[in-house]
Amino acid sequence: MVKRAGGALLLGIQMDRTSSVPIGTQLYTSLRELMLSGAIATGFRLPATRTLAKQLSVSRTTVVDAFERLIAEGLIISRVGSGTFVSDVLDAERPRPALPSDQNDARLAKPKLSLAMNHAISKFSSRSRLPYQSGAFVTALPAYDVFPMAQWSRIAAGLWRGARADVLGYGEPFGLSRLREAIAAHLRGNRGISCEAGQIFIVGGAQQAFYLIGSALLDQGDRVWFENPGAIGARNSLIACGANLVPVPVDRDGLIVDEGERLSPSFRLAFVTPSHQQPLSHIMSLERRFALLRTAQRAEAWIIEDDYDGEFFFGRQPIPTLKSIDQTGLVIYVGTFSKSLFPALRLGFMLVPPALVEAFEQITASFVQGVPTSIQAIVAEFIQGGHFATHIRRMRGIYAERHATLIEQSRKHLGGLLDVMPTESGLHTIGLLPPKISERSATRNASDQGVIVSPIERFSIAPTPFNGLVLGFGTANSREIHEGVAKLAPILEALA
Repeated sequence: MVKRAGGALLLGIQMDRTSSVPIGTQLYTSLRELMLSGAIATGFRLPATRTLAKQLSVSRTTVVDAFERLIAEGLIISRVGSGTFVSDVLDAERPRPALPSDQNDARLAKPKLSLAMNHAISKFSSRSRLPYQSGAFVTALPAYDVFPMAQWSRIAAGLWRGARADVLGYGEPFGLSRLREAIAAHLRGNRGISCEAGQIFIVGGAQQAFYLIGSALLDQGDRVWFENPGAIGARNSLIACGANLVPVPVDRDGLIVDEGERLSPSFRLAFVTPSHQQPLSHIMSLERRFALLRTAQRAEAWIIEDDYDGEFFFGRQPIPTLKSIDQTGLVIYVGTFSKSLFPALRLGFMLVPPALVEAFEQITASFVQGVPTSIQAIVAEFIQGGHFATHIRRMRGIYAERHATLIEQSRKHLGGLLDVMPTESGLHTIGLLPPKISERSATRNASDQGVIVSPIERFSIAPTPFNGLVLGFGTANSREIHEGVAKLAPILEALA
């Protein structure tokens, strides 16, 4: 019950008229608890007894009695002509947070965490991982400025005008059937993957998919081949599952399978980004894909294929997905709408092999919370209505133009300072620095000038031969790319 007091809201006063506890005692107890908890602040002016009595539908005598008990305890004070106020004494009387054992240490004592999480935290990457501001040269963000918001809004409005049961309930445990069917049809027609809707599981983003896969398939300390450098979100998710990551180097053909076998011939899982390597931007060759499939089959290991932005190819005709050529039934395909639509959806999916369908049905039905049905329904309609395919085709052209602008401007202004590598797909590429320029210094100095780049080192779990920067061009328009390169040139010149 919310009541107004002196222009402010007085919260939490509960009157249970069916209780055997007298109303006056209930009022006194409720006010006392609000004061001691800090919900009513020191110096707060309480409403007049007549006003409060009227609002609570009790006698004024009842309110006066409660106030007098609180005055006797020193919790409130009455000032003639001014009103009744919460006493300053409460600042000294309220319980304080427990002090650390070392009284000279200003920090609170750290809580005890599980051994597994303590181990994971020590290996997690940077806390500031997810980008949030668009511009040059932020990675992992799509082009907000050209998203078809009008179409999206019409679909959403139509959905919310429909039956409430369709959008307000918990939803289907494995994901909305319409969305699973739409995704399966899209993968068959556009990514060359033979699959059924029953193999699709809707999750709250790709990172949740990686965590679920790791939790289901890994025991503590199991070895996982991981691209080095590689995707930070997937790395953190698998570490949290207890994975022992084996940093397998990457070259222009993708993950070097021979090196993986040399480092760890026995492994439980391999993680790859074959359509657009994160962060080096290479496309995994067909020969390497077959080699990885053969090796995983020999090792009885699973493979996670992260196709985070594989929709956006703009060079040659794309090489098939790893999943599309998998005859072993060992590839788990993970997709996300964070790049193809927008990251705030927090919507992803797993396409699991038939052998794992039953296990993931049990897992998702038992404790995975799922994505709001309304979001799933909007995306399903967006795909089935043809808007998604149209959007993807349009974005391929836009990203090709932004990529071309970045390459052109870098060749004009960054020669000898940053060798920006052309790519054939995705929303980012890399630029290689000369040995005399430090990645960290370049990143820090660029940030000071409002230009956001990422050092390749940030994506690495072991030393690599690369010295360079990751440059996103998806969320930066032509003007921002021109300005970003213009700002970056003198920064790198000064460092050189």
